[in-house]
Amino acid sequence: MTFVPLGFKRTNPEAATAFASKHAVMMAQRRSVRTFSRDPVPESVILDCVRAACTAPSGANCQPWHFVVVSDAAKKRDIRIAAEAEERAFYERRASQEWLEALAPLGTDAEKPFLEVAPYLIAIFQERFAQDEAGAKSKNYYAPESVGIATGILIGALHQAGLACLTHTPSPMGFLQNALGRPVNERPFLLLVVGYPAEDAEVPDITRKPFDQVVTQI
Repeated sequence: MTFVPLGFKRTNPEAATAFASKHAVMMAQRRSVRTFSRDPVPESVILDCVRAACTAPSGANCQPWHFVVVSDAAKKRDIRIAAEAEERAFYERRASQEWLEALAPLGTDAEKPFLEVAPYLIAIFQERFAQDEAGAKSKNYYAPESVGIATGILIGALHQAGLACLTHTPSPMGFLQNALGRPVNERPFLLLVVGYPAEDAEVPDITRKPFDQVVTQI
C-alpha cells in the first residue's frame, strides 16, 4: 500500500474552542421529527450530505455501506405500505407490553404518513460481505460499527444543512431490500426520513441525560 502525506493543519485553540462550543449548541437543537413539509429540498444538498457520510472511517477501509436516495413518489408509497404492515405486526403481536409502555409517551403508532410526505428517504444498507464481479467474496470487518459511524455523520450533516430527519427502523426491514432491488450481500440498516419540518410540527417534551451522567473524565 502506498502512503501519502496527511496534509493536516492545526486550528488555533481559540478558533477550535469557539467552533466546538457553537457546534455543541447547534447539535443540541437537533430533534427527530415525524411531521414533515412537502416543500422540495435541493437534491444537491442531500447528495452532499451523503457524500460526507461516505468519508466515515471503516474497519480495514472496507466501506461496507450503500445509500439509496429515494424521491420517487410511487416508490415511497410502496415503502410506506410495506413498513406499515411490519409496524402493525409489531404493535399488535411482536412488541412486549414493556416496550409498548416505553413508546406510549412518544405517541407513535403503526401509521407512518411521513414516509410519503417527506421529500426524501435515505435507505442505508450494510454490506455483510464484499463481492466482486466474478462473485468472489471477502469479509467486511466491523461492518455494523462502520455503518453506524457513517449514519451519525449523515445525520449531523443533514442537521447542519438545515434539514430535519427521523431514524426509522421497522422490524424486520427485509422489505427494503426487495423494494429497492439491493443484492443479497446487503442488509437494511436504517431508513432516514428527510426534509423540512412542517410549520406546525411538534416534538415530545423530553430531556437528555445530564452530561456528567454519561461522560467520565479520567
